[in-house]
Amino acid sequence: MSDEQSQQRPAGGDHTRPAGWSPKDGAGPGRRGRPGRPKRTGWRRLLPTWRMVLGGFLLIVLLVAGALVAGYMLVHIPAANRAAVAESNVYLYSDGSQLARDGEVNRESVSLSKVPRDVQHAVLAAEDRDFYSESAVNPEAMLRAAWNTATGKGKQSGSTITQQYVKNYYLGQEQTVTRKVKEFFIAIKLDREQSKDEILEGYLNTSYFGRNAYGIQAAAQAYYNKDSDRLNAAEGAYLATLLNAPSAYDVGAHPENKPRATARWNYVLDGMVKKKWLAADERAKMTFPVPGKSKPRVGMSGQRGYLVEAVKDHLTANKLVDEQTLARGGYRITTTIDRKKQDAFVDAVQKRLMDELSDNRKVDRYVRAGGASIDPKTGRVVALYGGIDYTKQYVNNATRRDYQVGSTFKPFVFTSAVENDSTTQDGRAITPNTVYDGTNKRPVRGPGGPVGFAPANEDDRSYGQITVTKATDLSVNAVYAQMAQDVGPAKVKNTAVALGIPDKTPELIATPSIALGVATASVLDMTQAYATLANHGRHGAYTLVDKVTKAGESVSLPGKDTKQAVSREAADTTTAILESVVDNGTGAAAQAAGRPAAGKTGTAEEDKAAWFAGYTPDLATVVAVMGQDSDTGDQKPLYGATGLDRINGGGYPAEIWGAYTSAALSGTPVKDFDLNTASGGTVPPLEPPASSAPPESPSAPPATSAPPTAPPPTSAPPLPPTGPPTIPGPPTGPPTIPPIFTFEPGEPRGGGLNGKHGADRGDLLGYDY
Repeated sequence: MSDEQSQQRPAGGDHTRPAGWSPKDGAGPGRRGRPGRPKRTGWRRLLPTWRMVLGGFLLIVLLVAGALVAGYMLVHIPAANRAAVAESNVYLYSDGSQLARDGEVNRESVSLSKVPRDVQHAVLAAEDRDFYSESAVNPEAMLRAAWNTATGKGKQSGSTITQQYVKNYYLGQEQTVTRKVKEFFIAIKLDREQSKDEILEGYLNTSYFGRNAYGIQAAAQAYYNKDSDRLNAAEGAYLATLLNAPSAYDVGAHPENKPRATARWNYVLDGMVKKKWLAADERAKMTFPVPGKSKPRVGMSGQRGYLVEAVKDHLTANKLVDEQTLARGGYRITTTIDRKKQDAFVDAVQKRLMDELSDNRKVDRYVRAGGASIDPKTGRVVALYGGIDYTKQYVNNATRRDYQVGSTFKPFVFTSAVENDSTTQDGRAITPNTVYDGTNKRPVRGPGGPVGFAPANEDDRSYGQITVTKATDLSVNAVYAQMAQDVGPAKVKNTAVALGIPDKTPELIATPSIALGVATASVLDMTQAYATLANHGRHGAYTLVDKVTKAGESVSLPGKDTKQAVSREAADTTTAILESVVDNGTGAAAQAAGRPAAGKTGTAEEDKAAWFAGYTPDLATVVAVMGQDSDTGDQKPLYGATGLDRINGGGYPAEIWGAYTSAALSGTPVKDFDLNTASGGTVPPLEPPASSAPPESPSAPPATSAPPTAPPPTSAPPLPPTGPPTIPGPPTGPPTIPPIFTFEPGEPRGGGLNGKHGADRGDLLGYDY
């Protein structure tokens, strides 16, 4: 290499540079770098490189994606919050009109099919017009809402309907970041697990519409007094308006809200037109549907509470609905209660009894009333009177089982006699014409002699020889106690149970005292039994419910199961003698019904309750007037109530029965009983007068339908009846009638039940007039 060449070679660095190289184009001597890369100097040295930006962006994306995945995996769809599932049970009269709601939350869930399509579209136009096409969340709307909230334009949610449903049903209303995050993830997950229709249905059933109305069904009732499936497009648009801010758009409670409510309503309808859910010409014809005024929520006052409690007990006792499930609500229960008949019952009790009470009489404060009415052919309870007001007297007098039924039990004794072909102690068949000894305090006799029971008649009256029919008319205890012994107390009990008296009824014991109504069955129990008699002996358990649904699904109810509890002859023959009670006996006040009727009066011991149980071919009804101290709960005698010396079954109970039956059956044809009575069942029109003379010799043939198979004891002269009343009859002299029973020497001639029921007339007498 020449010296000239060595002098031209630069010191250090690359000895082979491209032609035209300049220091401006790259690194200077001693530096390595890419050709054309400028040197970073000054503040530029602080800026991130594009590699740093890209890497940071990718890192953020990965972190966000990781957070979304983690959130999706970690946030689970929770159980519904308590407020969301708490609903009212809705109780309806048989005609579908609302009877009552129970529960604090006024909500009734309905299926989406119960919400008209126009109403669905109105809600979508108001809240989320792209619901069916969009995802579960709308990040753009959420960011816009967050910006508007941060800049002072008011709090906005930016939530889709799915998110709103999640908030209503699964979370809560609190405005926190945690809740919003959960809402976001649950909405995404829910959108993958449920259809849009299911989400919309849930949203409509959980949204708040004001007036304590949760859900579209409760809102339809609260604002327009109709069910959701009867709403039209204009009404649906107004309810959709309320979703934004119920208190700001309720024009019924606040008329000053109408301008803004109308503007919002127009916005909803215009949105429906824009989405082609509503025709423009139809929209043009619509006028603002002014809602009804806000009214107090239907509570449990008056008869509502009694009816609701009776229905709930009926559902749970018969295992139709589990008690805890029923308590959670959401059921729509159509009862058998006929609104017209229910109102008639309330009116009859008020006018015939309650209006007679006075604050000046202490005993009047004890007066209670209970009643029940059943359609004999169907077993449907059409009316139930529980008391003056559930909020004042919360014990249901129609279903309680703590008052003796008195002589209203006696017809079951006679029914059992016919059903079992029973005979007297001397072998005569028991029919309406069979003659018994009605002597006051006459000891009851069995095959082996006296059984230790000698009940007193009302007011210690003796009736001497008297037919079963007349003994029923006058409710003679001596006759029916002996008849129960003749039939067999166990058979009498079985017949009562077959007719409809619950087997576990307190004091339903197989002794002769059963005839006098020592059992404490409820008014409803007794109505069921009398309905069986009215239905010619065919019995089917009563029902208080026609239909039960939850969320649009029907709850299975048992079919009608009727059976011949007693023979038609037994039931119809009993009806024949009970017709005489109304026509000629203690139940004459029931004639006010203005149609053929059969019935029986009854009074509990010490006049603590008075009863009338009766029926027409179309309706069986029982009424009881009871005495109870509200402060202590003790049963009280009703002596002096309403200013009368005594309250008995032929008084207020029979009067209420007559007034109610007349009103309940008004406008229906008057029907006579179609009876198929047993042999000897013809009821004589009038009873011959009883004789105060000593009975004729036992050897004389008895005036009964069958001759005796064995003569009565003759070892001692019979006792004459003491102080019998004269009973109106034809002017002919008394027939020669032998005594059916006589007394052995030394037999007791007084007394009553031994033991806890006492020893004299003060107990178990079944007082009647």
